[in-house]
Amino acid sequence: MNLKLPLTPQTNGLKMNNGQDLATGSHQAAQRQVRVQLTSQHEELALPDNTGPILVPTGLRRYALSTLVNNLLGNDKPIPFEFLINGAFLRTSIDEYLTANGISSETTLEIEYVRALIPPLHIASFEHDDWVSAVDVLSASSLASADSSSRSQHQERILSGSYDGLLRVWNMSSQVIAMSPSPTDGGHTSSIKAAKFVSPNSIVSAGLDRTVRLWKYSESRDGFSGKIAPQLELYGHKSGINSLAIHAPSNRILSSSADHSVGFWSTKKSDAPAAPETLLPSAGSRMSKRRKLNTPVSVSQRGPLALLSSHTAPVSAAIFDANDSTVGYSASWDHSLRTWDLVTANLVDTRITSHSLLSLEHLPDHHLLATGTSARHITLIDPRASATTISAMTLRGHTNAVVTLARDPNSTYGLVSGSHDGTCRIWDLRATKTDKGAAVGDSVYSISRRSLEEDSKTNSKRVGGEGVKVFSVCWDREVGLLSAGEDKRIQVNRGDVLSSS
Repeated sequence: MNLKLPLTPQTNGLKMNNGQDLATGSHQAAQRQVRVQLTSQHEELALPDNTGPILVPTGLRRYALSTLVNNLLGNDKPIPFEFLINGAFLRTSIDEYLTANGISSETTLEIEYVRALIPPLHIASFEHDDWVSAVDVLSASSLASADSSSRSQHQERILSGSYDGLLRVWNMSSQVIAMSPSPTDGGHTSSIKAAKFVSPNSIVSAGLDRTVRLWKYSESRDGFSGKIAPQLELYGHKSGINSLAIHAPSNRILSSSADHSVGFWSTKKSDAPAAPETLLPSAGSRMSKRRKLNTPVSVSQRGPLALLSSHTAPVSAAIFDANDSTVGYSASWDHSLRTWDLVTANLVDTRITSHSLLSLEHLPDHHLLATGTSARHITLIDPRASATTISAMTLRGHTNAVVTLARDPNSTYGLVSGSHDGTCRIWDLRATKTDKGAAVGDSVYSISRRSLEEDSKTNSKRVGGEGVKVFSVCWDREVGLLSAGEDKRIQVNRGDVLSSS
């Protein structure tokens, strides 16, 4: 077996099975050695059961270890691997790891190897007329399809919401196949801040006009054109709406607003109470008069099931618990993360952090909530009552506010963030280090805006993310990683996602 490894001159081969030589060698190596037991949770990558501990130089790092595993597996085409010790990625040499953790080289070190993540490459950019504030995907694996009894009859679709007040549905050839109506025909009267597919034939959106709107979405049989038709208008917020979360099986929606409240809504007109009269558009308003001059638009108007008011500043995000739709979480500029009982509309728990919270995502397998902050980092919080500290881990790397988060669909450890610094960063909870006694995570990859690369060709310069702020991210197993922003684009990046939970 030809192992191209930095072995010491005194050692002509590796040892395995409790120290037996693979080739004639000597214990008098100039470099320390350590026994490692290589394991994998993936059957197609696992070494034979009789592969015992292997004696290797402690100077090995990830690349040499990856070469070793590929040789042991007999792979003609090398697979890039990451290596885990005690649940964290090895980011140093084995020797440095042993020293930092006070572990003797006489110990048999168990190392798990997993397929590495390939850098996501730019695939396409979908250009808009204004800033793009929201992006979502409809695909075979997306929640909107999984929670629906029907399936999209065509290929993947991308939904965008823009500051021009319009929703657009795109095909994967960068063509707009449907657009929401203008304000005079029942559309949003101001910028859209959030938009999601509820199902293959239903869309929800919200924005600065303080309304949550449900739309019926339909496509022509050939899939080259579609229609977004107004279905239901929900009134209750007194200021702009920042985000939306959907739980399709229970027909429920959560919204977060600058009026310091969280809205709890039903997608069913029959379940929702009447809309508050004081918040409905005035019959004598200019917009109502403009509507009367055109074809009348008959859209039902309803109110919230509940308005959850406890925050003391704008609420940036509200989400459902991924495992229990009767529980909700909200994050606010008031530095707090709050837990809600959605059945009784009662506040259950409040965690106060050191910074304004601007985004929120649930990592249910680890009992953690990821919160993007104004302080440029991501704080991971355990919301359970038994948690003894506010911050379980901090993810550092962004240079401006972190305003949007999404889970990796391929890994329970993965997360993507979007920031006003003009980048998206991919994180893995296993890529950590200890700094002053606290767990700190490093990003695995940073994805810049394609428009920045184009500017560099014309010698245009942007400072601190100016002009390329990321406002929304979405990560879909089929379509890839999508990000939307100030450069008036949806950017699609895709790589062979090789790491899995």
